[in-house]
Amino acid sequence: MTFPDHIRATLKLGLPLIGGQLAQVFIGVTDTVMMGWYGVAELAAVGMGANFFHIVLILGMGFGLAVMPMVAAAGARDDRRQVRRVTRMGLWIGLGFGVIALPIFWFSGAILLAFGQEPQIAADAQVYLRIAGLAIWPGVLLVVLRSHLSALERPGVVLWAWLAGTALNAGLNWVLIFGNLGAPELGIEGAALASLGTHILIFIVLALYATRAEGLREDMLFARFWRPDPEALAQVFRLGWPIALTLLAESGLFMATMIMMGWIGTLELAAHTIALQIVSVTFMIHIGLSSAATVRAGRAHSKGDIIGLRRTALAVILLSGTTVAATIVLLVSAGPMLVGLFVDPTDPLRPQIIAVGTSLLVMAALFQLVDAGQVIALGLLRGLQDTGIPMVYAVVSYWLIGVPCGYLLGLPLGYGGEGIWAGLLIGLALASVTMMTRFWRSVARLDAPAAI
Repeated sequence: MTFPDHIRATLKLGLPLIGGQLAQVFIGVTDTVMMGWYGVAELAAVGMGANFFHIVLILGMGFGLAVMPMVAAAGARDDRRQVRRVTRMGLWIGLGFGVIALPIFWFSGAILLAFGQEPQIAADAQVYLRIAGLAIWPGVLLVVLRSHLSALERPGVVLWAWLAGTALNAGLNWVLIFGNLGAPELGIEGAALASLGTHILIFIVLALYATRAEGLREDMLFARFWRPDPEALAQVFRLGWPIALTLLAESGLFMATMIMMGWIGTLELAAHTIALQIVSVTFMIHIGLSSAATVRAGRAHSKGDIIGLRRTALAVILLSGTTVAATIVLLVSAGPMLVGLFVDPTDPLRPQIIAVGTSLLVMAALFQLVDAGQVIALGLLRGLQDTGIPMVYAVVSYWLIGVPCGYLLGLPLGYGGEGIWAGLLIGLALASVTMMTRFWRSVARLDAPAAI
């Protein structure tokens, strides 16, 4: 394959994955917009609760994402039995993880209070999480099925499932948050119920497709599902736990910034929530490209195709870099308009929220480059089934460098929200450089025997 062929192949696989990721994040955007219309205090609480849920979900997602390179490698060898084994055990781990995670959501209010959040925000976030936390089971399981289908180059159904979920979530929010169509006005509880229903729908769609679609029905993914497979379970766990901790380190970095913003004030926390939602939309493009990189790098590595591996990496980096350039222009030039979409025009705090949110988007434009670099590098390394050392890089970059820098700049040195986000930039930059360097060194080592 020529380099343009690799660009086209990456786009063919990546565009549906990007669309699915964008649809996924638009669910969060919809929640944020509608809660912003409902009230600033409620927006801050739901933003805190949604981020809390996401951090717990991230741990389970690590094992689901481990399925992707394993299925991609097995699919390249046409080993359908191994495809079925690792996917099933990924689902097993997801079910067990949900049992462990549920008490965390039930007692989330006390956890948030321990981290210095305002009592009312902690209490309202707990109301949200006691309902939305039930989505941990479909949330983790649908990640396993998404990885399974993506690795088999069936990403289209993932896109359509998330689009259907986006529509359902918006409709349920409109009915349940505000009490439309004769329903009771549930506010925060309505947003939680909408999130739960959406996750259940998407899981059902993916499960039906994975078991009934032409070419997949023969895999009998759920036949004798109760039978354990210790070998495959151990394989998924070994590859997945470093991914889970890597994702936790990154998501924890963003949660730490949210907690620190809560120390500054409710208005700043609301603006931070809005800015993160805006950045999440553009970042999903890189997440989709990263998943495409994992599949294509995994297939090339399984076949020993080093030239294809290099070209796959360069194609993904080029596409991601082009996206970064476009989004930097958008965030810098249209910041006030974008933030204003999330706040009720009649809210008296609207001008202050827009001012704070716009300044944060300027910082977001700067860290788009390094954030994209680290997530693309992680996708490529997962394709090589290299997850242990990248986990160490992530923990050091985010928690030993990023969080302390954000705290020092934002609070003791008095730079506020911009200082906290500068800490994000520093941590993500270090992660990007170290992970991308490791990938290219790994490719050089793989190519060394052929060069002799």
